[in-house]
Amino acid sequence: MRIVFFGTPDFAVTSLERLYDSRHEVAAVVTAPDKERGRGRKVSYTPVKQFAVDNNIQVLQPDKLKDEDFISQLRELNADVFVIVAFKILPVSVFTIPEHGSFNLHGSLLPRYRGAAPIQWAIINGDKQTGVTTFFLKEKVDTGDMILQEKVAIEDSDNLGSIYDKLKQIGADLVVKTIDIIEDGSVTEIPQDESLSSPAPKITKELCQIDWNKSAVDIHNLIRGLSPIPGAFFIYKNKRYKVYMSSVVNDKHLNTGEISISNDRILIGCKNSTLEVLELQPEGRKRLAASEFLRGYVF
Repeated sequence: MRIVFFGTPDFAVTSLERLYDSRHEVAAVVTAPDKERGRGRKVSYTPVKQFAVDNNIQVLQPDKLKDEDFISQLRELNADVFVIVAFKILPVSVFTIPEHGSFNLHGSLLPRYRGAAPIQWAIINGDKQTGVTTFFLKEKVDTGDMILQEKVAIEDSDNLGSIYDKLKQIGADLVVKTIDIIEDGSVTEIPQDESLSSPAPKITKELCQIDWNKSAVDIHNLIRGLSPIPGAFFIYKNKRYKVYMSSVVNDKHLNTGEISISNDRILIGCKNSTLEVLELQPEGRKRLAASEFLRGYVF
């Protein structure tokens, strides 16, 4: 199958690499425009573009997805299918171009967690499993008919970083399997059950701030769902502290928001329970284990 691949971050690179190494042909990639970064305003590529350049794959970087020149370029590539992994919302005029349609790899078990942050919300909500889904694009975001799904357990030790790494690997395999069954005509489209849908909105700064009036379990899941990026945080004496690792202590002996230091442990009172902070980052400082933090800092 001849493919045009749409993607931007490193999550997408794993799928692109797997496709590049498969028997299918990656005719071109579409990714975000280059950006100037840092004090020197050095131009940087997206991870997807970097892979494409390193492997001599044609790169398209439109400023506007509805641009007629861009759409003409896509048509001239004569692709059999478009593959979308972690990219912008495509207009109908783009995703209807290929003969076999366009499909997306989504980081959840659709119809659960439609939206920008499916991996984060699965962990924040305390789910015990998540997964990836491939589905054909429709005009309404994340609502198209499903093709394949693969599940993965969310272990108690998992956070956003570890689940992200697991999903990008199994997602890459699922992308290749999806193209294989589209090619051989064995694909079965499964409509999404709208009654089971749930949102996964963009992560905001307000969400990242810890509310000690919530239970320690809920706060612990928030920390896991936002670690390592962007990180859950709390404000204490006008200073911000990001928390990367925590555990739940099942006894209530502290007032809500009260901090206790005991035997190199940082304990904070929550609703009906206590949270132990295991790893944190003071504002303007490096990330530290709690015991290391207590040797050099005071609240």
